[in-house]
Amino acid sequence: MAPDQHSQSAHGRPSPRTALERLAEGADRAVRVTHTEHVPARVGRHASWPDSIRPEVVEAIRAAGIDRPWEHQALAAAHAARGESVVVSTGTASGKSLAYLAPVLSALLDGADAGPRGATALYLSPTKALAADQRRAVSALAAPLGKAIRPAVYDGDTPFEEREWVRQYATYVLTNPDMLHRGILPGHARWASFLRGLRYVVIDECHTYRGVFGSHVAQVLRRLRRVCARYGAEPVFLLASATSADPGRAAGRLTGVRVAEVTEDTSPRGELAFALWEPPLTQLSGEHGAPVRRTATAEAAELLTDLVVQGVRTVAFVRSRRGAELIALIAQERLAEIDASLPRRVAAYRGGYLAEERRRLERDLHSGRLLGLASTSALELGVDISGLDAVLLVGYPGTRASLWQQAGRAGRSGQGALAVMVGRDDPLDTYLVHHPEAIFERPVESTVLDPDNPYVLAPHLCAAAAELPLTDADLELFGPEAADLVPQLVQRGLLRRRAAGWFWTRRERAADLTDIRGEGGTPIQVVESATGRLLGTVDAGAAHTTVHDGAVHLHQGRSYLVRRLDLDDNVALVEEADPSYSTMARDTTEIRVLSDELTEPWGEARIHFGSVEVTHQVVSYLRRRLITGEVLGETKLDLPPRTLRTRAVWWTITDDQLDAARIHPEELPGALHAAEHASIGLLPLFATCDRWDIGGVSIPLHADTGLPTVFVYDGHPGGAGFAERAYRTAHSWLTATREAIAACECDFGCPSCVQSPKCGNGNDPLDKAAAVRLLDSLLSSAPDSDLPEAAPDRLTAPGADLTETPPERLPAPGATPEPTRPPLPAARSEGEPLANERLAHEAADGE
Repeated sequence: MAPDQHSQSAHGRPSPRTALERLAEGADRAVRVTHTEHVPARVGRHASWPDSIRPEVVEAIRAAGIDRPWEHQALAAAHAARGESVVVSTGTASGKSLAYLAPVLSALLDGADAGPRGATALYLSPTKALAADQRRAVSALAAPLGKAIRPAVYDGDTPFEEREWVRQYATYVLTNPDMLHRGILPGHARWASFLRGLRYVVIDECHTYRGVFGSHVAQVLRRLRRVCARYGAEPVFLLASATSADPGRAAGRLTGVRVAEVTEDTSPRGELAFALWEPPLTQLSGEHGAPVRRTATAEAAELLTDLVVQGVRTVAFVRSRRGAELIALIAQERLAEIDASLPRRVAAYRGGYLAEERRRLERDLHSGRLLGLASTSALELGVDISGLDAVLLVGYPGTRASLWQQAGRAGRSGQGALAVMVGRDDPLDTYLVHHPEAIFERPVESTVLDPDNPYVLAPHLCAAAAELPLTDADLELFGPEAADLVPQLVQRGLLRRRAAGWFWTRRERAADLTDIRGEGGTPIQVVESATGRLLGTVDAGAAHTTVHDGAVHLHQGRSYLVRRLDLDDNVALVEEADPSYSTMARDTTEIRVLSDELTEPWGEARIHFGSVEVTHQVVSYLRRRLITGEVLGETKLDLPPRTLRTRAVWWTITDDQLDAARIHPEELPGALHAAEHASIGLLPLFATCDRWDIGGVSIPLHADTGLPTVFVYDGHPGGAGFAERAYRTAHSWLTATREAIAACECDFGCPSCVQSPKCGNGNDPLDKAAAVRLLDSLLSSAPDSDLPEAAPDRLTAPGADLTETPPERLPAPGATPEPTRPPLPAARSEGEPLANERLAHEAADGE
């Protein structure tokens, strides 16, 4: 019998199809694969480099083993050489880096011929890992070009003794938006020679700059353009993006300049086998007797173990830091039972590690010492993980763009690859594993960002004034809201008007007014109480939910219990322990309407969009048994409430509609609550948000609307654009919500449809059947299609009056703006618990 031609790949490890077949062996495993998509291989198309690319650069590229560029690389390089900003939006491993490096290296050589410092270029990366990887790649590629190309990383890990050399001599500086915001721009005078020669600004993985983080980065780039103009430079922007909808418009919104787009991927690609995998039901019962599936974390750990045993080099992408640690820990324990040499070939990689730990893991990954890695999104971005065979996606990553970005990490050397998405026990993942067309037949999403959000813009106006006096001519650069915000900042004593413009008036650094990643203040230091050793840090915005008293904290495969969270000193004291459970925080939410700005009638029902004030408080945490997820108990917490003003979409329904839907008063709280949970779970399918970017509240009788109301809001001060996207796609979004609930096989509601692990009311009340009737009634008079996309400029201002916020600190994402008066309690029927869900910052990583 002839051997199976697909059983072995060229490098001697199992082919993608063989690896998948082995994973799915056995009847109990085979039924977990709900769909397999085979993406065929693609042949590449070559072109020639533009004449403007210097011969020395072309020869250096040839020396690296690349004889000719792909067509999209040559096209992007031609735009750059003509001085035109351009975004390359093509698939993973399509050579986007070379598309911008060719013109950048040519420009640096041209500059070296002109003078001692010559031309310079700035590279911006969303993560330190990617910047370090790019420095290695640039150094290797530019080695034949001599000392004219001097790349250097400038980030928080750069030793202080090296920073002066970088400022004075480096020609290609690799950094991140945080360092640009806090270090380079405030100290621009020390960077004068670098900024004077700045020809190109490279923005890698620009699709990650979305929501509040993207809005902050957009304003940082406007500040960069303004400071460069002071030194006579007008840099060209070169952007690299995963495949996304309308990348040129999104890049223009990010940079503030006109950007050409290159979107046709002409590189070759190996075959991709992409499986959707649903963990099995267990014998356990969850809240109120609901069926419980095996956790995606446990399932992925088992799959990672099997792949490592096969010799398949694999990365498992996990949404949370805790999940990454758990998967690595479980896989190591199982591998130890098979082969004592294998556990050390599996590790976790996440944010919060110390610099030396991150660098060691990156070296081990590049060297091939590691066979399996459980990682947060830090490695989703273009780090070159050559030789990977498989990717496990532990849950839907939030957007189709991220899904394809993660899936593309395998097969980067042109070989075939395996991708497996393991569904979590929640409405969105359950919907997707049974509706593969929602993944494989829909285009990727548009990038959502809102630089004109006044909570984002105001601190950047202050930072800009501290860098150079702010003039009337500058205000147009910062967007249409700037002219209205400057007088408020003057009134608060933050800016002062003089003949030369507006000046920053404080002794403090203006750049410290905001955290551009929306992490909300000083990180919490995680300290081992017995030794005083610093284990790492946790974002301030996530501290209440991740390092509260009694929380289980994982670090490098070791478990710790939080003995005390000190919010005054920003310290969580922990001690090593080995509990048989994990912990999950719960909180409650109240909401009031500040302004109702857009309304769409759906018969008697109404869909609204506007500004709201949300008050939420972590009230308890659950202890869940490892592997099974069984709830062992709940412990109360006493943490202060947090308040934010943000943007929301909400819908109301009338008594007549409830009567027509046969929803009795005693069923209404459960129907609204169930519809709220499911709609929050499905929104990431329609907006470029993660579940922790949004929250929700459902109320049988709300004080401001006077009707039964369901709210879904952005989890960031001033909003992030997600609620507006929900408003515009409400018909599709709520139709999918109704379908997801109705299609679930459970009787009364479960985590796959209407239950939420974050519910502050213990998923009570929930009424699955009534929720379907409620959504049927709501959708019966809905328009046949969604609303058109908003214009590029903001439709409406969020109504924020920054004069109401104490002058010590402007509101920042994750911070707690002071309310102008005590928030009204959310209305509810007597004796009925408030149905609520706060999903913002669920295991947020801030990678």
